[in-house]
Amino acid sequence: MEHAQILQEFKDAGAILTGHFILTSGLRSPMYMQCARVLMDAKRADRLCKALAAKINAASLAIDIIVAPAMGGVVVGYEMGRQLNVPSIFCERVDGSFALRRGFILEKGQRVLIVEDAVTTGKSSMEAAACIEQYGAVPVAVASLVDRRSSNDVSLTLPLISLLKLDIPTYKPDALPDELKAIEAIKPGSRPGLKNQP
Repeated sequence: MEHAQILQEFKDAGAILTGHFILTSGLRSPMYMQCARVLMDAKRADRLCKALAAKINAASLAIDIIVAPAMGGVVVGYEMGRQLNVPSIFCERVDGSFALRRGFILEKGQRVLIVEDAVTTGKSSMEAAACIEQYGAVPVAVASLVDRRSSNDVSLTLPLISLLKLDIPTYKPDALPDELKAIEAIKPGSRPGLKNQP
């Protein structure tokens, strides 16, 4: 899929939101990619994840299992497992740190692909990698639908394979531009009636 086709899928799903958003990282942004809106349509999820799977296969990665950080990675992790024909599990926060629950296990030496819906700083991916390493498994890369990291962010130390790279500005809460200061900050999903970008 070409960049314009992928972006159109997000637009058609109403997944590109504008406003003043508090991201999981604590950073602020005037735009939010609501990947859950893209993934709610099984046919659209199939198209996008098939394209991402092709990029992963082209990278010739040896993968035994997928681990997706909850909550945002769960659906895309499942679909990527289906596309790549490997098991898919997820980690979730327990007392502030990622852990495997629900009977999920990793075996020593298993090669793990971390799958996210979107990567902003890479912090949650690296926290998932730390969880994976506790079991003696080996995180080999991260895959995501959207890569919205800034060029100066070095949080992610694993290779990243993404379907869509977007240059969306982020700001520290104490360094907001005037246009964001004038808009109430919200966490995505916490309020109805968010404005979709045309």
